[in-house]
Amino acid sequence: MAEADQVKFGALCSGNPANTKRGCDKQYGCGNYGARRDGGKRKHMGLDIVCADGATVYAPFDVKLNGKAAPYKKNNAINDGVGLSGEGLCFKLFYMKPVKYSGTFKKGQKIGTLLPMQKVYPGITSHIHVQMCDQSDPTKYLKKKKNYTNISP
Repeated sequence: MAEADQVKFGALCSGNPANTKRGCDKQYGCGNYGARRDGGKRKHMGLDIVCADGATVYAPFDVKLNGKAAPYKKNNAINDGVGLSGEGLCFKLFYMKPVKYSGTFKKGQKIGTLLPMQKVYPGITSHIHVQMCDQSDPTKYLKKKKNYTNISP
């Protein structure tokens, strides 16, 4: 698939229509795919998109919900999320309370609410975590499409 034809996520979160990525927090590290975690013992297997606690989370395109996807083994205030598929992609969104765990949504519909990240990670830039089912890098799907203008001769 050519880069220009690649699937692109629509806005994931109210207040962040451009899907701005989380940068780095001194205490918690960086939000990019592959960022170091636990002193380099593991890598961040997703991409963090800025989203305020309590913000509305939207379907990035027409999606099917495939059940609960929890990021942690131990429960805490943000241990919730959902598996999704659509546009030929399989991915998970973490740190959100879904409206439901199954069914379908159209692009732009509310699929959930961001959970209170500040209760678990005080001072972090609150965000929704996007992780591909195969743990590949989701970054290319969240970059903006280039606008090309057709110029007639």
